[in-house]
Amino acid sequence: MGKIMSRDDLKSEIDALHRQGKKIVFTNGCFDILHVGHVRYLREAKKEGDVLVLALNSDTSVRAIKGEKRPIVPEEERADVMAALESVDYVTIFEEPTPLELIEYLKPDVLIKGGDWEEEKIVGRDAVRSWGGRVAVIPEIKGASTTNIVEKIRTVYRSGRIGTTANNKDS
Repeated sequence: MGKIMSRDDLKSEIDALHRQGKKIVFTNGCFDILHVGHVRYLREAKKEGDVLVLALNSDTSVRAIKGEKRPIVPEEERADVMAALESVDYVTIFEEPTPLELIEYLKPDVLIKGGDWEEEKIVGRDAVRSWGGRVAVIPEIKGASTTNIVEKIRTVYRSGRIGTTANNKDS
């Protein structure tokens, strides 16, 4: 079985890992265009336990959160990219607007979100604490965001400044 799993297969895997005494860390997000903020965030999240589960917003869920122009990258491709990261142990895609139902189903030991979230607004916080888990907030990397990358691309291509050298026309 690979890293990308249905929620039911992932539940079975997590239950088995819990029986082995493993600490399960859960995070979620859109991860539309992978950037350094994502990589550093996930590397730090992995340090909070033994196994890192990444719940990926489906295309429908991303559109509901970010608007009709997103996601830029389809869910299957985003899942493949996230699964390729060393820090990520499992990826599952969820359709709901929030991961609450999935968090309650999987029962992770640690719930992680980025520093752009206030702890009291983290979805699933109360549920995780109700079974003895904890919530951790990882500081965000300022300026590292998919929105900023999209805006930079739009600005660069609109201005005609594509590359820095004559040999770099397709950058």
